[in-house]
Amino acid sequence: MLNVKEAGLVTFDVSPSARRHWRVSVDGRIATVAMDVNEDAGLKPGYKLKLNSYDLGVDIELHDVLQRIRFEHPEVACVVITSAKPRIFCAGANIYMLGTSSHAWKVNFCKFTNETRDGMEDSSRHDGLRFLAALNGTTAGVGYELALACDEILMTDDRSSAVSLPEVPLLGVLPGTGGLTRVVDKREVRRDLADLFCTNPDGVKADRAKAWGLVDEIAVPAKFAELTRTRAAALVAGSPRKADSKGIQLHPLNRRIDDAGFHYDFVDVAFDRAARTATLTVRGPEGDQPQTVESIHALGDRWWPLAMGRELDDAILMLRTNELELGLVLLKTSGSVDAVTASDSVMLKHKDDWLVRETIGLLRRTLGRLDVSSRSLFAIIDRDSCFAGILFELALAADRSYMLAVAEVEGESPKIALDELNFGLLPMVNGRSRLETRFCNDEHKLAAIKSVSGKALSPSEALERGLITVAPDDLDWEDEIRVAIEERVSLSPDALTGMEASLRFPGAETIETKVFGRLSAWQNWVFIRPNATGENGALKKFGTGSKSNFDWERV
Repeated sequence: MLNVKEAGLVTFDVSPSARRHWRVSVDGRIATVAMDVNEDAGLKPGYKLKLNSYDLGVDIELHDVLQRIRFEHPEVACVVITSAKPRIFCAGANIYMLGTSSHAWKVNFCKFTNETRDGMEDSSRHDGLRFLAALNGTTAGVGYELALACDEILMTDDRSSAVSLPEVPLLGVLPGTGGLTRVVDKREVRRDLADLFCTNPDGVKADRAKAWGLVDEIAVPAKFAELTRTRAAALVAGSPRKADSKGIQLHPLNRRIDDAGFHYDFVDVAFDRAARTATLTVRGPEGDQPQTVESIHALGDRWWPLAMGRELDDAILMLRTNELELGLVLLKTSGSVDAVTASDSVMLKHKDDWLVRETIGLLRRTLGRLDVSSRSLFAIIDRDSCFAGILFELALAADRSYMLAVAEVEGESPKIALDELNFGLLPMVNGRSRLETRFCNDEHKLAAIKSVSGKALSPSEALERGLITVAPDDLDWEDEIRVAIEERVSLSPDALTGMEASLRFPGAETIETKVFGRLSAWQNWVFIRPNATGENGALKKFGTGSKSNFDWERV
């Protein structure tokens, strides 16, 4: 067993008692999440988190805080995000952290922070959990991006506080791409005003911020708390969440780490460093599964869909951050197709219950995290597989799927199966199901697919209906898989990241697809340009008193 700290691994699970950056209080139907960053508690050494500045550790804690509100306090209908420090909400991403970080660290930091903000919007859109940003001081960069993810933004009018996205003028990089996209797509700020805003390092103060649509309401300091209470109460009144819901406790994950991989109760990640692959296997439910809401609540976080979803989410994040060279993930499942579809039927039957609804939300966001991961994904469907219902979403998320076709004399081939969970309850970040995305919203093809929902499909049937990519027979199986893996890992990782990001989300764009597509392309490129990260680039020169030395070519 590896010592996580000694191995230098970044983990994404946080005990509430170990929080260093956030204060959380719950008063009836309102939760207040106040940023109080410990400047001496950066995730890595070499910088101080002054003025509520951000690093990955701050957002890991925020992600955990929000997850606990969803499951431990389902009675909460509005989360107020504010600062515990006077006259400062958040100074943004810590510049010295960015200046000393590797390229991969910077990009993964931007991706994770955007996913946390997407998760807030997802909870508001699907589950009625509203978010209110109460900016009680100066707000810059990542801090304003956090506010942009909320349903409403309030700002103190103290004649000195401002909101800003200063990355372009000060650092030669972009406001996480989420900031730029949400300003114009979500807040609908006029393009020319957004141009002024994003190139002014000092930002704009309260009156102008409201006039331009950057915030919703402003108030002088003496009336700011009252405004916050009033707007939070209004958001609570408009939420469908039930006041009498009783939460469950989220216990620590049972995760074991060794040289061979990451191991959980229902998820296993096995490394093959020589082949540069990771095999991610999800195990289906076993034994009698709960049939009633009462029995689901009695199991709490041990209920299979919730336990598996939490483990899968953690495994994806652990792989992304700690295993950069394992560029191909082989997605496998094990167990019974019937057991998975039976578990799904219970979820579908009780989907209006708060715990079931939040579990579906967790699964939706986790699968979305897989969709936007910069890894090639191959689904391997063999004799032991149970790619059905919720677990067939893994195959639909894959860039390719291989299904073993066994000759009749050799025994039975594996089967796949669809159910109602595959038809809209788990949309991708493009707002469409993976089946709709796969078939480009072709109504005739989707109707034909729906007609076989609930039926166990053989390799030939799955191939005929376009649900898998290839169905090699047992004679060719091992060679075909081996060649496919060797070919994939021989290709340029950079080209693959761009290719996969382009192919995975055909059709109309959403804010989320724009954010992650631009992050994969624009921000990825900007971060390796000398204007940002070169020895004389803006990130390196910030705070030194020396000017950046830009390459003036427009590329």
